[in-house]
Parts: sequence; C-alpha cells; structure tokens
Amino acid sequence: MTKLEITQEITNKTGAPKKLAEGAIEEILNAIKDSLSRGESVNLKRFGKFDVRKKRARMGRNPKTGEAAKISARRVVMFKSGKYIRGVVNTD
Repeated sequence: MTKLEITQEITNKTGAPKKLAEGAIEEILNAIKDSLSRGESVNLKRFGKFDVRKKRARMGRNPKTGEAAKISARRVVMFKSGKYIRGVVNTD
C-alpha cells in the first residue's frame, strides 16, 4: 500500500477532503521521522514500535569480487509489530 492509497482509504472512509488526508499523513510521517532522527523510539499502541539501533563497524565482503571490505558503523531503524497487528495478520 502506498501513501496515495492510504490517502484514498482515509478519504473514502471519513469523507475528509483529499488535501486534509494528505496533510495528516505527511505530519504523522514527519513526526515519526523527526523522533527517529533524534534517536527516540516511536511506540504506536496496538500497532508496533519503531526503534533506532546502533550497528558497530565490521568487516564484510564485496559480493562481486570477494574482497574484504570495511562496513562502517551506522544507525538502523527497526520495527517490531504489536500483538494486535500480529493477531490480525495471522488470522485465517
């Protein structure tokens, strides 16, 4: 599902104008992005938790040449789904 499809879904279900739905989605995503960029977790009850983790530098391999290559330290975003979402996804 894309942002456009989410916007259309919100517009169809709520009757809200498309511009309002687009703006709301953008603000929600910006708030999540800003929190993560500050290294903060974002916990959306019943949905899941976004978390920033540090990965240390390590040695890896170039898949084409097989040469050893240094992979620098970095931060990565992790997502763990909440119990409710896992239940919805796993319902047959």
